[in-house]
Amino acid sequence: MNKADVVEFFSRLAADNPHPETELESGNPYQLLVAVVLSAQATDVGVNKATRKLFQDVHTPEQMVQLGEEKLKEHIKTIGLFNTKAKNVIALSEQLIVEHGGEVPDDRDELEKLPGVGRKTANVVMNVAFGAETFAVDTHIFRVGNRTGLARGKTPLAVELKLEKAVPQPFRLHAHHWLILHGRYVCKARTPECWRCVVADLCAFKPKTPAPKSRAA
Repeated sequence: MNKADVVEFFSRLAADNPHPETELESGNPYQLLVAVVLSAQATDVGVNKATRKLFQDVHTPEQMVQLGEEKLKEHIKTIGLFNTKAKNVIALSEQLIVEHGGEVPDDRDELEKLPGVGRKTANVVMNVAFGAETFAVDTHIFRVGNRTGLARGKTPLAVELKLEKAVPQPFRLHAHHWLILHGRYVCKARTPECWRCVVADLCAFKPKTPAPKSRAA
């Protein structure tokens, strides 16, 4: 995809969704960090369902540590890998208190030092909480980047680095949200809905998926 196509690609996604946001619910950077950690191999809908009551009472690392691992498990037991995630959330909360005065650092390297926090999670927090122009490559972005030809790579990091080079202003801040939402709702894994895709003519994917007969009629 050439530079002009990339600009047109994001211009159309932006026109279709001018104010994209994460679908994870949170009230501050700490709650966001916890929500993103919990979202690994889980849906945002499932995480939100589990955290709504939790986040009514827990707003800070100190409150999370006071809640404790066992009670946290009760809140998040509907989420996959909840035992490991509960342990990580308590551990990262303790680390935030000791090393960062209870505040979430606005530095990707420092975030990645926290238990359960990888590069993707750190990128999400940096982008959503602190307005950094980062590209959090999840399964949706990895698929969309490769399928469309926007940013091809064999690993999430390779796709991230391609996006870092390819995405121009003024699209950089919201690019990863547009791509995630596009992958989640249109450019789906099993059957991309090409017939209603606003960037279908710019996409390298062949053959395009036709509309179902009932819709095409």
